[in-house]
Amino acid sequence: MKKRVSRFIEQEKLFSHKDKIAVGLSGGADSVALLAVLCELGYDCIALHCNFHLRGEESMRDERFVEQWVKTLNIDYRKVDFETESYASEHKISIEMAARELRYNWFSEQLRETGAKHIAIAHHADDVVETFLINLTRGSGIHGLTGIKPKNGNIVRPLLCVSRKEILQYLNKKGLEHVEDSTNKEIVYVRNKFRNNIIPLFESINPSFKNSLLQTISYLKNTEEYVDEKINDARGNVMKQIDDNVWHLFIDQLKKEGNVQLLLFEILQPFGFSSSTIQNITNSIDGESGKLFQSEEYTLQKDRDVLILYKTEKNESVSFDVPANTTIVEVPINLKFKIEDASSVVIEKAKKYCFLDYDKLKFPLQLRRWKQGDSFVPFGMKGKKKLSDYFVDNRFSVYKKSQVWLLTSDNQIVWIIGERSDDRFKITDETKKVLKIEIGQ
Repeated sequence: MKKRVSRFIEQEKLFSHKDKIAVGLSGGADSVALLAVLCELGYDCIALHCNFHLRGEESMRDERFVEQWVKTLNIDYRKVDFETESYASEHKISIEMAARELRYNWFSEQLRETGAKHIAIAHHADDVVETFLINLTRGSGIHGLTGIKPKNGNIVRPLLCVSRKEILQYLNKKGLEHVEDSTNKEIVYVRNKFRNNIIPLFESINPSFKNSLLQTISYLKNTEEYVDEKINDARGNVMKQIDDNVWHLFIDQLKKEGNVQLLLFEILQPFGFSSSTIQNITNSIDGESGKLFQSEEYTLQKDRDVLILYKTEKNESVSFDVPANTTIVEVPINLKFKIEDASSVVIEKAKKYCFLDYDKLKFPLQLRRWKQGDSFVPFGMKGKKKLSDYFVDNRFSVYKKSQVWLLTSDNQIVWIIGERSDDRFKITDETKKVLKIEIGQ
């Protein structure tokens, strides 16, 4: 096993003998084998142990075992205690997700503190098989079916080339002990159900099931490289970034590229959209404008000939006060305010400026999003007009409407910011003071 791991490290360019390697050490068979083989290969290692305090005395047993064994290796050792259940409750996430976040956040800290270049994790070939099957049942593109990557940033996985059986054989040959996590035999966790129930069923049909699947995954990796190249070319033709958090996907170009659903999946899945949602988006391509789809952090809106993707804003119903003495507002939109004498003011007609009769305003003003039923008197007109009609007349896209901010005075719209002011607050011959507002950068 040592030779295979050594070749794998070199082939995948995981790290060199000049690098310090921090090894995640739980005390289980996989992590014990990982640390042992890296030390045997002459790498400079430091052991990191996390106690999540989820299994009572068993968690303390693991910690004691790790501490005692690491002493025999004469290497640096660090450990941390986590209140995992409290963290999960506070952040409203699962215990598994909480443990993962806590572990990797601490690992990142240790990279900075110890000078280690990489974190070595003890995933092995069986984990690749399990991950494939889990992703397959959840719905996945090709990236989810190519297994676990040997290297992901600072995370490296030197044991992906060996099976769990080979790991146990290595430990037995070296006379190395390890601890067993009792929850590994439980079937309440998804991965354990595959490990203990489903994979053995496949092996009853084909004893070489794992090897066959690993070979299939190897073929898929080659396909993935080819597909990635084609997808990246197509993405450049289809997708354009408008600003930091807004992208346009051009529908006509999507159709020209062909296989709309595949292309949308590869583009939208990194933004958190599920397979079923992407299917619905695909089905809406030729439908009416206005349909809206959401992931946890992003929104996609179907407009006439474009799909508009943007980061979802929070607290959109909140209003922001603008007191009378305000000179600059930075949130939610950058605005500059200046009071000028009407006799000397220079009117600028660009849309980023607004000039109002100061004495007609009631402070504090408010900044807010528009809502259904809003109306105003467009500058130069006499009667009221609904904002929804104004948007239709001026061909506002669904996305553009969602980004509109209003400046109001005593619940009356003063300015559709960047668009049009209200005639009721315009400057007249009787105006004495002018409030000049400018949209900042």
